[in-house]
Amino acid sequence: MAPASGLTTLLKRPIRNRETSPVDIDIETPTQRAFVDETALPETHSQIGEPRMNTTEHGCLPVPPDGDLPTLHIRCGSDIRESLRQAGFAGDFLEYSDPICQGPVPDTSDLLQRRARYLAQSCGSIMGFTEAQSLAGLEAAERRLNEAHTYPRVVLWFEHDSYDQLLLARCLAHFAEGPLPAHLELICIDRHPSVERFLGLGQLGPPALASLWPHRTVVTPAQLELGRLVWAALRHADPSDLAAIAATGTPALPLAAPALRRHLQELPGARDGLSMTERLVLRILAGEPTRIGRIFAACVQEAEPLPFLGDIGFLGVVEQMAVARTAVLTIEAGEKPFPRLATITETGRQVLAGQVDYLSLGPPERWVGGVVADGQWRWDDSTGGILRVP
Repeated sequence: MAPASGLTTLLKRPIRNRETSPVDIDIETPTQRAFVDETALPETHSQIGEPRMNTTEHGCLPVPPDGDLPTLHIRCGSDIRESLRQAGFAGDFLEYSDPICQGPVPDTSDLLQRRARYLAQSCGSIMGFTEAQSLAGLEAAERRLNEAHTYPRVVLWFEHDSYDQLLLARCLAHFAEGPLPAHLELICIDRHPSVERFLGLGQLGPPALASLWPHRTVVTPAQLELGRLVWAALRHADPSDLAAIAATGTPALPLAAPALRRHLQELPGARDGLSMTERLVLRILAGEPTRIGRIFAACVQEAEPLPFLGDIGFLGVVEQMAVARTAVLTIEAGEKPFPRLATITETGRQVLAGQVDYLSLGPPERWVGGVVADGQWRWDDSTGGILRVP
């Protein structure tokens, strides 16, 4: 894979394996997995046996689970690519992983250019890619998605958090516009018996992934329509449509509604102007100064109700909080980003207490889908919904 095509996976790469105690993240190079020790992943257990065997004159050869039809597997990251191969799957793999849960997703014709610019500005320096490389990777993924219908079977592999559910909606919206492959199927889960705190498919080993294959479902017209509606609503400058979709419970895709609700909670809070992620960061720091890697670990393992950010995306949130006109936290200097110590300021404590509105402190511009998070639209915890501020 060319460097640009894999750049967005790196934004979420550790989120697939957050059970590995990411307490001392130390990124040495842009291509290093920040804290995931592949040998430390939990063993997974399933009720399927070894791959079915074909007997030939040369002995027994495994039959790929997807060997009956040429297949394209689409996933919002590269985390399960190797595990699928080890499980015996023979189909092609498309990583479609632009993290649209963060940054601008406007309803404009230059969406890919806007996304490329955002990715380069937010994490290009630490990950080692340029805006041009970012755009090339995004365009390559779009071309492959446009060609997906040429496969007799396409299988979508997703889980329950907002990172995945928003990208699933994007894929469904694409297929809703046609043309469709002969077989469009979905694997989408929010739990697995082998994992106590399920965070994603990347936690599962080859046998567990293979065990999901018989349970894949045919994508329905209702699911295609829901994806189309979510993708359109996500890009609106007014989040009302997205909130209305979440309020339905999304029966066609029940995992979508909680993810959409969590996405909307990244709007500025009605009480303090903080997104939920920003609020969780300050709550952790209110106890004591903490290294950024340990803040991330605390969020993933306990504080965050529906973890969706990877290490690089989370790092960006923390660093932006330190560069407001009046900062709510400070970060010590250091060559490596995650071992640096962060400390809440007195102003940060006032914001956390609801005495000062964070947006009054001049934080950097932030987007939630198509919404500029300038305070016109807020999330109100008291009502569990969005609020428009005149």
